[in-house]
Amino acid sequence: MDRRVIIFDHPLIQHKLSILRDKQTGTKGFRELVSEIAMLMMYEATRNLPLEDIDVETPIATAHCKCISGKRLAFVPVLRAGLGMVEGALTMVPAAKIGHIGLYRNEQTLEPVEYYCKLPHDIGNRDVFVLDPMLATGGSAIAAIDLIKKRKPRSIKFLCIICAPEGLEALKKAHPDVDIFCAGMDSHLNENGYIVPGLGDAGDRIFGTK
Repeated sequence: MDRRVIIFDHPLIQHKLSILRDKQTGTKGFRELVSEIAMLMMYEATRNLPLEDIDVETPIATAHCKCISGKRLAFVPVLRAGLGMVEGALTMVPAAKIGHIGLYRNEQTLEPVEYYCKLPHDIGNRDVFVLDPMLATGGSAIAAIDLIKKRKPRSIKFLCIICAPEGLEALKKAHPDVDIFCAGMDSHLNENGYIVPGLGDAGDRIFGTK
């Protein structure tokens, strides 16, 4: 596997992912699991954030400590399913700014169509984490990152819960400089562009719509 691609094997993530896939898991449980998995993934995705030395006065003496350098992060969910990952990500980094990119898939061409893009005004000074539960064809992820790159952020990472090999390869080819984090990789896409075995439509299951 490419060094810029991380497929998680942590037991907690894998356990929660198995429940997430279950068609018997209801909307409330599904939504909570998406948030919990995103939180666990964000812990690992922020592993290489730069640190700087600081001195902290404890009640006893001065402690030589570390803190994140710059503290400028941004989370950008791809609407609408990506919204389900925001709360979990914010649990780990409450001060992050939030942008939104709205894309929908043309059911005939399977190509993404942009309908909304609102990003932090200072995104050029931030490390950006793009959030989307499913990486299927890769079209939406590529389009979202294309939009963000126009603003020249410090770096971009992509977090998804499930990916298909086709989408992963497409994203790697289009954006080889972007680190990709996935909770699981499935076998293939079906004729309709859905991940198999997948978990169904993530947006519908998060928001209780069909």
